[in-house]
Amino acid sequence: MSMDMTTAGDTGLLDTLQHEVAVFARRAEQTRLGGVGQVRNSMDRAAYLLLNRLDKEGPMGVKALAASMGIDSSTVTRQVAPLVDSGLVKRTSHPEDGRAVVLQLSPRGVSRLHEVRSSRRELMAELTHDWTPEERESFCTLLTRFNGALSARMAAPGASGPESASAS
Repeated sequence: MSMDMTTAGDTGLLDTLQHEVAVFARRAEQTRLGGVGQVRNSMDRAAYLLLNRLDKEGPMGVKALAASMGIDSSTVTRQVAPLVDSGLVKRTSHPEDGRAVVLQLSPRGVSRLHEVRSSRRELMAELTHDWTPEERESFCTLLTRFNGALSARMAAPGASGPESASAS
């Protein structure tokens, strides 16, 4: 589906946008947006997103977690394994069906997630210290909208490209 409705002026702006998004992605991955105490407070992107989702939505099975994040169950299984091994996530029996397994944050996982969030919050404050509250809000609104458009594109039938493990 081609949406090439750009004008010559738009082309330059879109070139700048795609370049800045690429630079942002590289820098975010290089630092893992680790926050102020970078080494101590960095966390793998997949781990952060999984822990964050479990914190916000509560205990759930692999299939439900995968669906809520828009990724494949096998990817969730692979990404959760080290979190279980490190004690950040625990597997428990489903309260209504003892045969089913649900994933939930362990107390250690809650503590670690809060530590990383706090450090990332501090980093965001540092990076945007000279922004107005309105600029921060506008940036959040536009970035949320951009991420939503990426997620919708990946969820569309026939979408191709790498799995969107980091999309949610």
